[in-house]
Order: sequence, then C-alpha cells, then structure tokens
Amino acid sequence: HVQLQASGGGLVQAGGSLRLSCAASEITDNWDVMAWFRQGTGTYRKFVAGIRWSGNGAKYSDSVKGRFTISEDRAKNTADLQMDSPKPEDTDTYFCAVSKSLLGEVVTSAPLYPYWGQGTLVTVSS
Repeated sequence: HVQLQASGGGLVQAGGSLRLSCAASEITDNWDVMAWFRQGTGTYRKFVAGIRWSGNGAKYSDSVKGRFTISEDRAKNTADLQMDSPKPEDTDTYFCAVSKSLLGEVVTSAPLYPYWGQGTLVTVSS
C-alpha cells in the first residue's frame, strides 16, 4: 500500500511561481507513474501532469503545457510540480497519485490511480 504526502500549496499571485511536492512511501516497478490532478468543488478530478519514475515521457494537460513542469527524484521518492505563470483559473485543490503506466505511457484517467495523497489547495490571485 503506497502512502502519499502532498505539500506546497498556498496563495500565489498570477504570473508568480509555486512548487508542489509529493512524497511516496515506496516506489516499485509495478507502480511506476506519479501524477498530479486537480479538483474543484462538485467536479471530477482532472489530470494535470504525470511522469514515469524512469524519467521517460512526462505528460501534461493542454491547459498547463509550457507553464507547469513535473519532475521526479527517485532517490527521494518524490515528484514535484513546478507551477510557473499560474493563472486564476488554475485555482483548485491539487492531488498527487500513483499508478501503473500503460504500454509505457502515463495514464491520465483518475479511476486508474489506486493511491492518492491528501489534497493541497492552490489559490491564484489576479
């Protein structure tokens, strides 16, 4: 059972920077993907970015591509989400999650992620 601890949320001005971090209790060959999702009140969890622990092939949602960067540190079992130039519409609760890759690719569907960290609220002010 993988336990995840997310941190780094808070208030940031539009155009600034914020870094989210997620620490996993263990990483195995079976659970080789870590991703970040976002969720607003009354909405489903939406994929933001994901990365394989092997370091091959990060994947991003179109809305954050070019602004957010996901990175992993296998030695520390962490995956960070660097949020540059955030926009007010990026305001949401962010969750990290772990899953298996599918045919070598990061999966983007929330139901395919069995392990989740607690949410961390990100508020972007205009």
